[in-house]
Amino acid sequence: MKTFTFENIYNPGHLIANNALYQHIHYPEMLTRYDSNFLEFMKQPTLDEFQEAARFLRGFHQSKGQKHVKFLFPQDHKPSEELMDYFKQEGFDVGFNELYSIDPDRFPSVGVNPDIEVMEVSKKELNDYLAFQSEQDLDYGPDFADQKVDMHKRNFDNPCIMQVLAFYKGAPAGSVDVIIEEDSAEIDGLMVHETFQKKGIGSRLQRFVMDRFPDRNVILVADGEDTPRLMYQKQGYTCLGFRYEVQKVFK
Repeated sequence: MKTFTFENIYNPGHLIANNALYQHIHYPEMLTRYDSNFLEFMKQPTLDEFQEAARFLRGFHQSKGQKHVKFLFPQDHKPSEELMDYFKQEGFDVGFNELYSIDPDRFPSVGVNPDIEVMEVSKKELNDYLAFQSEQDLDYGPDFADQKVDMHKRNFDNPCIMQVLAFYKGAPAGSVDVIIEEDSAEIDGLMVHETFQKKGIGSRLQRFVMDRFPDRNVILVADGEDTPRLMYQKQGYTCLGFRYEVQKVFK
């Protein structure tokens, strides 16, 4: 059985430089997407190494009009206490994500609900999907939402990405993107509109993925400090590891 790591997680950012300490990921197509514009450390940095890397990334991002810096740390290693103290002192946001996997045949059965319809997005549903996504992304500002729509349009034309939309009594209620690889199907961006939560829509979106890709491991990333991870654990997902990340947004 294949072992999955965070390196198997899809990211549309481009590798533009690397050295023994870090990889530099940049996504000029969407400069406001923090998750696609960052440095990923290949080994634990010392404080001096981090500070030097942070100065480099800050300068690079400033030259592109970007107002953030973001750093990923090696899987399953928490930054040193010295670094954690520095992050607190300098106002960095610190968090970690967890990587989960499940065999589709282990996912709990989900009963039929005639009010809920889940389908792969085709040209017929694309405008509904884009409008649903834009409504959620407006929380991050209109520029971000507009750029995200462009990304979703690119994804629609990508044969390795499947967009899925759930309707509740005919209204768009939830969505998920699926990154299709040879050995895995990655659940990305699973969301349910706040109006339609606690109706089983999230479970039915996942069940749709399990049924479409029964021969692949289904993988996903969850915030290590948020409640959805508890749902995934109850559903039978296995945690494969964690990864710390820090970021800072400048005014």
